[in-house]
Amino acid sequence: MANGEHGAARDAPGTERTGGTEARIAAARVALWLFAAALAVRQAAAVPRTPHARRPTDPGSWPLTRSGEQVLGWASAFGTLALVVVLGLVAARALPRPVSRRTSLLAAPVAIGLLMLSLPVRDTPHLGQTGVIPVLLVLLGLFAVRGERTGGLLVGVGAALHPALLLFAVLLWRTGRGKAAAFTGVGFALCAALARAAMRHDSWTYWIHHLAGAGPGAHPYADGDQSLHGMLLRLGLQGPLETGLFLALGAAVVLAGLRRAVRYANDGQLLLAVAVTGCVVAAVSPTSWRHQLLWVLLTAAGRVGTRRSDRYVWPVAVVLVSTLPATMLLPDMPVTEPLRANAVLLAALAAAVAVPFLPRTHPRYRAPLPTEYAAPVPARWRRVPLIPLRRRALTRPNLLLELLLIRVGYAAYQQVRLAATGGTISGGRAVAEHHGEQIHAIERFLHIDIEHRINHAVVRAGRPEEFFDFYYTSFHFAVPLGVLAVLYARRPADYRWARSALGFATVLALVGFWAYPLAPPRLMPDLGFVDTVHGVQDFTKPDYGTLTELTNQYAAMPSLHFGWSLWCGLVVAVLAPKGWMKALGLLHPLLTLSAVVATGNHWLLDAVGGAAVVGAGFGLTHLLSGPRAHRPRDANHPREAVAGAQAPPVTGTTKDAAKDRSPR
Repeated sequence: MANGEHGAARDAPGTERTGGTEARIAAARVALWLFAAALAVRQAAAVPRTPHARRPTDPGSWPLTRSGEQVLGWASAFGTLALVVVLGLVAARALPRPVSRRTSLLAAPVAIGLLMLSLPVRDTPHLGQTGVIPVLLVLLGLFAVRGERTGGLLVGVGAALHPALLLFAVLLWRTGRGKAAAFTGVGFALCAALARAAMRHDSWTYWIHHLAGAGPGAHPYADGDQSLHGMLLRLGLQGPLETGLFLALGAAVVLAGLRRAVRYANDGQLLLAVAVTGCVVAAVSPTSWRHQLLWVLLTAAGRVGTRRSDRYVWPVAVVLVSTLPATMLLPDMPVTEPLRANAVLLAALAAAVAVPFLPRTHPRYRAPLPTEYAAPVPARWRRVPLIPLRRRALTRPNLLLELLLIRVGYAAYQQVRLAATGGTISGGRAVAEHHGEQIHAIERFLHIDIEHRINHAVVRAGRPEEFFDFYYTSFHFAVPLGVLAVLYARRPADYRWARSALGFATVLALVGFWAYPLAPPRLMPDLGFVDTVHGVQDFTKPDYGTLTELTNQYAAMPSLHFGWSLWCGLVVAVLAPKGWMKALGLLHPLLTLSAVVATGNHWLLDAVGGAAVVGAGFGLTHLLSGPRAHRPRDANHPREAVAGAQAPPVTGTTKDAAKDRSPR
């Protein structure tokens, strides 16, 4: 009995841990299902707001009353959403086995949520189920039904809707499913014959007009056509040259892509093989509109990279390409236009012929190289626990993923900052100028209203004006990016700490832009400031060059010009090994403060706001992930490694942090 009690006591901690894990998985599953349901409701609610000309029930093509149009529109939207749910469930069940219990429970709501967010599904209020049905038919035929005959017929019906899907017959044949391949051809032929008999004119248009590359009612060189044919037309190629090049490239993509798909299918990754084949189909079709490219999203089932941190790169890239407009992925500049206009196609081509998905036999398929973490620390405050996902990693993050997230984050920052210009709660120019008067009055009360004197003194001096204009326009982005680059290359653990603080500070600044739109001194018409950077402006129709439509000129509080420069100065002062480097780093925020005041772009209190959000950014980073992590001086040296293993864990106090900074 005693032994049994001791055994029960020994089992209790493990039981508690297992129960806690199960509870967290259950809570995550409920939250993900609720999120997917909210996305479905949002998608359905978009139907009444869609203009009639863009709905699938356009009055010009349907002999229905207005109430009939609305009913058919709602039915189309809900039918599409139901198909998306089925598609997500089938895709989740098709993941290569074995999968962990956590993955099996969370895969379905994650898949459905991502499908709801994707551009193909978000386009359904005016495109109906045209992008979902062929993909669903193929997945049902290959994963859900029993028997090669039924599965092949379903794939054939999908091919009747999108003829390039006949390439799946090649995949089936090459993987030993000859009967399914044959019935794919039978199903396709029966549907084509039935359509020919029932709609002779429409069938002729479909087979001759659409397959020639014209597409359903749009030019094939429009950005929506994400096929090789559309890309070549957008690049300016036409005639026999374009046709020959399209056929040659298409043949190369088919050969390389199907060869890879067969290899993945024989390796037990049939879902990945199907997704790769779908990407080949999208690339070589005469027209492939964005709403038909769910295949790209399904390639997230593949695993890329031998390090755990590398595993997130391809899924994140796929999700971003499938859910965000191309202008958020790449800057709106002429040099990036070819990449931006073909972003989804390039992702499909990469998945089809280039991305090195790991085979299941690879030693790192199930056991990637782990990320190295610093010793865990207790929470700074008991009521504010550390975020489990923000463990203090010591290894370098994936560069491609960092660049991708920085670009998307900055694009989101631009959109939110621009949205705070004059709509919704901000009230426009009048409110911004009123807030400018408030700031000016506060500074006069505090006797720190020095902006006007400095601005006019710099204008009269000449050379200082040129220097501060150059400093204001040139160093705002260059210095923070340079600091991040050096930290990434030389101090990866410190890079994560500094990057997180900068991200928190920027998000807090966006809240300030939205809640308190503020006119800078140069945009206050009655105070006599000189805009040294942009020149004299008509405030009703200002002209700031290419930035006129891209920036919010009333996003002055807090000043991120000063805030980002202060972040650079603090990071350099904390991490630089030499005193002159620290001094040079602290000189940057001082010069930036002088520049923003001298050019009339910020009030002095804006800089105080910038300093506040930067301080809050560092504070939140410390609060949610603990103190800055430190790597041993030489982890490869046996003596240093042993010393590092015996070092006391880092805590949130200054004394313990000082111990952690000592050599290990």
